[in-house]
Amino acid sequence: QVQLVESGGGLVQPGGSLRLSCAASGSAMDYYAVGWFRQAPGKEREGVSCISSSETTTRYADSVKGRFTISRDNAKHTVYLQMNDLKPEDTAVYYCAPRGQTICQRGTTFGDDWPRFAWGQGTQVTVSS
Repeated sequence: QVQLVESGGGLVQPGGSLRLSCAASGSAMDYYAVGWFRQAPGKEREGVSCISSSETTTRYADSVKGRFTISRDNAKHTVYLQMNDLKPEDTAVYYCAPRGQTICQRGTTFGDDWPRFAWGQGTQVTVSS
């Protein structure tokens, strides 16, 4: 069973930046597409971004395009989410997970088989002045 640990969240002012990390306990995540999701209080979990196992495909929610960048370092079994120009509406708990395939599908959730293993504990991102 792969365990995931998300980190890098915190409190930031609007317009600020954060870099989230999703570290896996072993190499199993390297073979799958990995997604970042977020859940704000009172709302459903939503897809934010996805990266394929080969890194050739990345997808983003319309709300974060041009501001967020997903990347991965399979040598470190880690996926990153660089978040720039943060807005108050980005406030949420952010989760990562691999899916059961190598690709990221088109659509708001990049596929429907999340998570391949289990969700991590999430990392809180709060954007506020």
